[in-house]
Amino acid sequence: MKTETAITQKLQTGLELTFLDVSNESHMHNVPAGSESHFRVVVVSDAFTDQPLIKRHRAINAILKEELAEHIHALALHTYTPEEWQQRGEAAEQSPECRGGSAR
Repeated sequence: MKTETAITQKLQTGLELTFLDVSNESHMHNVPAGSESHFRVVVVSDAFTDQPLIKRHRAINAILKEELAEHIHALALHTYTPEEWQQRGEAAEQSPECRGGSAR
């Protein structure tokens, strides 16, 4: 199973979601074509209400424990309650250009 698919399925099963966006951003980094190592995940859930950012991230890391141990090199998490998501205009920050690794 593709890593992106596994991330999506596990988060859909592990959390009651209002919104989920899983983006493979590996192409933005110095990795072989077709890699699945760098992801950006936007998660909106009522489960995050009254939870600090660290608890939200820990919950997702627990759900994706296997993928983080075996497949994912970098995971950018953007976690919101439905109210926070609405206040943001239903948009998360974009990932910056990669500044690490070898030159292309």
